[in-house]
Formats: sequence, C-alpha cells, structure tokens
Amino acid sequence: MTKIHAKARTCPHCRLLIVSRVLDDGQSPTRVAQDFHVTPQTVHKWLRRFRQDGPSGLEDKSSAPASNPRRLVQPGPVLHEAVMRLLHMPPSEYGFNRTSWRMRDIKTVLDDQGTVATLNSIRNSIRAAGVRWRQARIALTSNDPDYRRKVDEIKGVLARLSSDEAFFSIDELGPVAVKMHAGRSLQMPGQVRAVPQWQRSKGAFILTAALDLAKNQLVYFFSDRKNTDETIRLVDLLRTRYAGYRKLYLSWDAAPWHSSAKLKEYLLTLNEGARKDGGPVVELLPLPRSAQFLNVIESVFSGMARAILHNSDYASLEDAQSAVSRYLEDRNAAFLANPRAAVSPFGV
Repeated sequence: MTKIHAKARTCPHCRLLIVSRVLDDGQSPTRVAQDFHVTPQTVHKWLRRFRQDGPSGLEDKSSAPASNPRRLVQPGPVLHEAVMRLLHMPPSEYGFNRTSWRMRDIKTVLDDQGTVATLNSIRNSIRAAGVRWRQARIALTSNDPDYRRKVDEIKGVLARLSSDEAFFSIDELGPVAVKMHAGRSLQMPGQVRAVPQWQRSKGAFILTAALDLAKNQLVYFFSDRKNTDETIRLVDLLRTRYAGYRKLYLSWDAAPWHSSAKLKEYLLTLNEGARKDGGPVVELLPLPRSAQFLNVIESVFSGMARAILHNSDYASLEDAQSAVSRYLEDRNAAFLANPRAAVSPFGV
C-alpha cells in the first residue's frame, strides 16, 4: 500500500491521471487544475517530475530538509584536526593561486573533504588553536664569511675591557636634508598634516659620531662629506678626549673610508709614535659586512631622528644642527648623571 503524505492534496493515482490528461489528451494545465481542484503550479510540478523520473516521480518524497544544520561539524577535535592539517599546506596545493589562506577558501576545501562547518565554527577553531595573523619578521643576517670570527673577537674585547681602555661604536648619519620632514604625530580631529613631495632643501649635514659603550657618551661633529680625512679627524678627536687611556678600540661598518690604505697608514704611524711617546693606541675591530644591526650607535641615531628630525621644518641649516647638538648634549648629560652602559647586541 502506497503511503500518502499527510499534507498531500492528491494521491499517486490522481497524479498519473493529471499527467495523462495533459500529455495524452492534450488538455491545458489550467483546465486540468480546475477539474482536480489544485493549482496550475501543482499540475506543472507533477508534469516536471514525471518527465524526470517517470511514474516513480509521482510518489511522495520525504519532507525532511536536504541538509540538517545539526549535522554541521562543530568546533572540537574533528574540526581542529582538519583545519590544522589544511593550514600546514600552502593554498596552491589545493588549486588556489594565493600564497596565504582565506577563510572562504578553507571552508571550500573542508566542504570538499566532507568536513562541513560554518565559517564561524572554522574561525573559532583557528582562534582556539592560538593561530593568529602576524606580519613576517625580517631576520637580520650578514653575508660576511668571517661573521662569527669578527663577532667573537669583538665580544672577547668587550668582556675583558679594562678601565684604561675604551670601545667605540662609530658611524655617520646623512646627508640629512634640511626641509619639511614627515613623521607620526598627534593631530586634531579632521586635521591631516601634509608634506610636499618636492621641496627646496635649505642645506644638508652629515653627523659623524662615536659612542663610548662603557660610558654611553657621544663624541661627534658635523661634516660636509664622508671620506678618509673626516675619519682621521674623528680618530684625532677621540685620542684628544681620551688622552689618558692606553688603548682605544674603534668598531665600524665596511664603508670604504673606514678601511682605506691612507687610514691604515695613518694609524700605523700614529701607533708607532704612541708606543714611544705615550698616548692611546688605536685598534680597529670592524663589524661583519652587511651587519649594521650590530652597530650600537644606529639606535642613538634612530632615537634622535624620531625626536627632532621627524615632523621637523627647521628654518635653516644652523637651526637643524643646533637642535641635533642640543639633543646629543642632553643625552650625554643624562647618562653622565645616571651612569649606564650602552645596550649592546653582543651581550657583554
């Protein structure tokens, strides 16, 4: 006995008669609908099912929904395992022309694999696993084949530095153009600070400086250029300031004026005289190539730039240099009053 749906207006036998009236007798669906007290849409429905499945298409079908939300995979071990397995593979492995996953792409792949879950459930599962969007960190590296030897040599000197020795981190900043500079600043609502892309410079300066790592004191001067003569000028200034010391260690990057033949010859002559007549001997401890991140003075330059160069618009070269000098003198005074060694990436 055929089971008729509780809400059915017709039985399978009546549906067959409806189809026969239209297909065999040529009656219109509207006329047949009137005779059987149903709507024309119902007639068209049974015609469509008969054409698709034949007489079996006229049987009652289950009223259960095609998909049951309760059958969706909820956050838990099953969904966690499926999501984590997916995140360990690049999207390209699943046909997506992307380098990082999107939530909708994750859902698409999980659906295809039979782990059907809502986007919200997938997000909750990822969040519960501690997975977060993060910017990739740039790893600081050096291409110097003697990197380890040079670093170990500097660390050794710093570890046994005596009271009559000084270690200096040396570098040059610039040329710095004196003009309106951009930067982060507090701005009132509706205010947007604008900096012209093209400006006429009011001058430029180079800051040559040496940082005493033990005392955290800066020796500096302004230059017009970067060359061996300016480097020699700095060496002479350091020897004058530290006249009572036995040895001065100079550490700097691989700039050509830091390793020129003229500088080496000058230091050779200087040290020969120092051993005979007294005065500090100068020894070079160059940093590994492409390892500016080891140059401690770079952090001083960075802090100074944020404080007085970013957002600046000095009226003249002299004003800009005066601001730089004041910042560095204030810094020297602060560490003189509260002694503290400079933070070193060498750990000593």
